Amino acid sequence: MVMLNQRIKELRLARGINQVKLAEALGVTKQSVSNWENDNIQPSIEILMKLAEYFCVSTDYLLGLEEKITLDVSNLSAEEIAHIQQIINDIRKK
Repeated sequence: MVMLNQRIKELRLARGINQVKLAEALGVTKQSVSNWENDNIQPSIEILMKLAEYFCVSTDYLLGLEEKITLDVSNLSAEEIAHIQQIINDIRKK
């Protein structure tokens, strides 16, 4: 099972941001982000919710309780959703 500290680091790196940028986005210190990623401390529930919103994932995904990531396609047209689906399909074929 993937642990919270691993998930945070994985999502941060996938976004191509450093700990300082993530800390700024969440209104915390760089040291806090470092401590989460090194599994020294756990983020508060409030910060866990902010992390989920920032990375567009569920808190269950962050906590390793679920492996599926969902995309919010609200306010997109059917054509735009189909385009996104095609991109996903193309990536899976690689």
